[in-house]
Amino acid sequence: MKKLSSLLILFLLSVTFAYAQQAKYVFYFIGDGMGVNQVQGTELYLGELAGKIGISPIGFTQFPYATVATTFSATNGVTDSAASGTALATGNKTKNGAIGMEKDLTTSVNSVATWAKASGKRVGIATSVSIDHATPAAFYAHNASRKNYYQIGLDLFKSGFDFYAGSDFLDPAGKDNKSGVSENLYDMIEKNGYVLARGYKDYLKKCKKADKMILFQTQEASDIDRYSIPYALDRKKGALTLADITRSAVNFLSKDSSKGFFLMVEGGKIDWACHSNDAATAFNEVIDLDEAVKVAYEFYAQHPDETLIVITADHETGGFVLGTGSDKLNLQVLKNQKVSESGFTQILNSLRKKYNNKVSWENVQKALKENFGFWENVKLTKEQEEQLYATYQKTFQGDAVTMEKSEYSQDEPLAAEAKRIIDEIALVGWTSGGHSAGYVPVFAIGAGAEQFQGRLDNTDIPVKIAQAAGYTKE
Repeated sequence: MKKLSSLLILFLLSVTFAYAQQAKYVFYFIGDGMGVNQVQGTELYLGELAGKIGISPIGFTQFPYATVATTFSATNGVTDSAASGTALATGNKTKNGAIGMEKDLTTSVNSVATWAKASGKRVGIATSVSIDHATPAAFYAHNASRKNYYQIGLDLFKSGFDFYAGSDFLDPAGKDNKSGVSENLYDMIEKNGYVLARGYKDYLKKCKKADKMILFQTQEASDIDRYSIPYALDRKKGALTLADITRSAVNFLSKDSSKGFFLMVEGGKIDWACHSNDAATAFNEVIDLDEAVKVAYEFYAQHPDETLIVITADHETGGFVLGTGSDKLNLQVLKNQKVSESGFTQILNSLRKKYNNKVSWENVQKALKENFGFWENVKLTKEQEEQLYATYQKTFQGDAVTMEKSEYSQDEPLAAEAKRIIDEIALVGWTSGGHSAGYVPVFAIGAGAEQFQGRLDNTDIPVKIAQAAGYTKE
């Protein structure tokens, strides 16, 4: 009898302990395209800026649990963001291009966000790119193609989550719509009980009276680029940031603290910078993601026994290499790059307009000095100077310009050449403009974080989050 009583007490203690450690608040950060070298490179870059050989750690790499995860999809050794987003959201491998569906492209699968909602939690989905892009969409939508943006937008309303944030909708009017529904997505916002805020200041004005919220960048910003908020390197004062988005989400989801919440935040433009093979821009995007994680960490510091923060990536992009043959790096030179490749394209376009497409080499040199430090802080070889001048002659003095294309941008050849040269001087390299099958990092802190140990597959991560938070997988 005494033995039975002892076992009962141990059982009750274990249940009590498990309950006490359950994650009431969950933050799930996904750095799109953020492989191991993107993170390591950022810390080595910061180390060089601090005057040393070695790393200056960013915040989330200091979390007590760190490991790596594999990313292959059900059909490809190298995944795309739709399949990897579905794996990270639902715990299911699928075909490249599919959102929230199994590889048969007919069977829908629910995400950890849906499990959280069914468990009574408030739910937020946020990103630095459009809200209907592959990674955020995998948490609320079900579609055989990631490109069906209008239908994905319809699924956003069907899910009924409490908070969404991103740059905008990509196809609000349904130009590419084949569903038979014709209503504009903007018109559906209020009908589905949401309040739309345009920018952080507008959010602050509207959040108190809203039951459900959608936060987009300002209309002026969307008129320029609805696909994403600006790169950190190109950001102007007043632009919406990923930290703003995260802060807004935490504020909104905490309105009913008794429920707890689940929040997914994607740093989507690490991937875009890596598709463009733009090291300086990629490092600044990783730092920008860390700034958003700091917002979550501030919340964790107030609720350490009830909060779980997990950071990972959907895949690596670019086959990024730290070192190109010699036994050294020169990452600090990248501090002289003041804009992204796309940002410099805009500068060159402005020069074309200003001078009626008759831009002198002296004007181009001035722009290169101001935005890449060439000839002043960054010394060029004779061959590098010749490369720049030859590209200038071909594109500013020659025939029609053929733009340099990457996954998400079309840039001036001179902008692409300047970026290639500064990466060359920094002694970093790229194997492609696409994804790779490299490991991605996983970092965790808080309630249930000890589950994130040993090599993982990306499908393990949402399941472990659900276990830590007590969600029932559906």
